[in-house]
Amino acid sequence: MPFLKPICIATWNFPNASLRAGEMLAAGVSALDAVEQGVMVEEANVKNTTVGKGGAPDREGNVTLDACIMSPDGNAGAVVYLKHNTHAVSVARKVMEETPHVMLAGEGADQFAKAQGFEREELLTEASEKAYQEWLKKKEYKPIINIENHDTIGMLCIDQKGDLAGACTSSGLSYKMNGRVGDSPIIGAGLFLDNEVGGAVATGMGEAILKTVGSFLIVELMRQGKSPQEACEAAIMRIIKQNPNYSDFQAAFIAINKKGEIGSYCIQKGFSYMKYQDGTNKNIQSKFYL
Repeated sequence: MPFLKPICIATWNFPNASLRAGEMLAAGVSALDAVEQGVMVEEANVKNTTVGKGGAPDREGNVTLDACIMSPDGNAGAVVYLKHNTHAVSVARKVMEETPHVMLAGEGADQFAKAQGFEREELLTEASEKAYQEWLKKKEYKPIINIENHDTIGMLCIDQKGDLAGACTSSGLSYKMNGRVGDSPIIGAGLFLDNEVGGAVATGMGEAILKTVGSFLIVELMRQGKSPQEACEAAIMRIIKQNPNYSDFQAAFIAINKKGEIGSYCIQKGFSYMKYQDGTNKNIQSKFYL
């Protein structure tokens, strides 16, 4: 199946991330390197309070990061509850490439990162600490649609060889319970791909996405012949069917098949995604249910 132009898609309006990955793809870099470097842009962006350094903490004041990465050969790596490293996606890649495991958690993940040469960092910034102290006054846990749920950058890239890779990284829901892990680092939920079919990534309320294994579902529907758009819509409808309170939260998917066709769908209006192809980097509003 000939594929002429490399392409990058990513959740939300993160133009610097898609630009970084897209320019790397145009230069002939592999999809795996491009997705890692692309999402790293947002992990290092301290103004982004939902990914990487500067992420909003949990209810105990801990910033904890979750991430996963998948390569074209189906290999995968993930970290959860990582406390001392900005680039969770890079630690996840090391798990994939340097261990017999898929996922490392908590203290073990941080120990592994240190052994791999990652420098220990403080992830709670002054701005995040200030916001946390303000939150402590009322301790209200009410995720705001498209803001508190805007908790992930998920990216899919197809390189010049036609190979597909994906990555997903998040600091999770703001003021989550200590120890909470969402869909972002879970292969099949926050991210899934098959290099012969296509890939999907998720963002939004992780609990709803986890319970439907949404990204895996989308890839399997594309395998059966559905377009990326049809598959994304079917995955959202499954979440809606399972959750009578679906109007209270956001869930969204983006997907791409091996032809380079793209789909996206979400529950609530307001979700968008980035697309970089052929030198053009643009933000596209997703179709939505409500």
